[in-house]
Amino acid sequence: MNTVSRAPSPPPTRAEYCVIACAEAWRGGGEILASPMGLIPSLGARLARLTFAPDLLLTDGEALLVRPDGTPEGWLPYRQHLALVAGGSRHVMMGASQIDRYGNQNISCIGDWTRPRRQLLGVRGAPLNTLNNPTSYWIPRHSRRVFVEKADMVCGVGYDRAAELGNTARFHRIPRVVSDLGVFDFATPDHSMRLASLHPGVSVEQVREATGFALAVPDEVPYTRDPGEEELRLIREVLDPAGARAREVPEGARG
Repeated sequence: MNTVSRAPSPPPTRAEYCVIACAEAWRGGGEILASPMGLIPSLGARLARLTFAPDLLLTDGEALLVRPDGTPEGWLPYRQHLALVAGGSRHVMMGASQIDRYGNQNISCIGDWTRPRRQLLGVRGAPLNTLNNPTSYWIPRHSRRVFVEKADMVCGVGYDRAAELGNTARFHRIPRVVSDLGVFDFATPDHSMRLASLHPGVSVEQVREATGFALAVPDEVPYTRDPGEEELRLIREVLDPAGARAREVPEGARG
């Protein structure tokens, strides 16, 4: 009997490791609303829904709950969306123009806020997000311009400022920060940022060089987990067949 062997898939790209790292942010979350901001986080949330997080709720960002393919599966009016945010039943993955060692995020301006060198998005909903529901971050270009010693203006609340707020910040949590170099968390005694995993091809020295503060680094740093064959198929054939992920994280740009 003749059999047709299938050629092995090409190895995972850096962008695909980033998708996997973002997807893992929603593992074990249950029936909560995922609010990914940006292409790679969106692919991660949709991949999580299709694989290990089937109860995850996805939104079109307007007024609908949607399936991973974008077709509607429910109505999500703005009032209910805000109730999910305020009640902690959402996990948002935002971007950051700056983020510091304690997770304070800036998307508003660069420089003194009274006379900024550059005006950005504004504070937006970052304070409400970070004080009421889990908030992770996606940084497509890891550099000292983004990972700074102190954010010029605080939009998303970090662990040091949350501690000053006492019981007001009892729901504050930053599960992870994902960049094109690795994954970071705040699992340290003082809740300062820690290197949790490296994307394959990246060294600890590269991460340290690209970070503008002293990063907590364990003695042994694991690599970000490999995507499985089915996960790669879903990313490449179902979720992003046009390969837009490679434009956000180009292969060979680092490493």
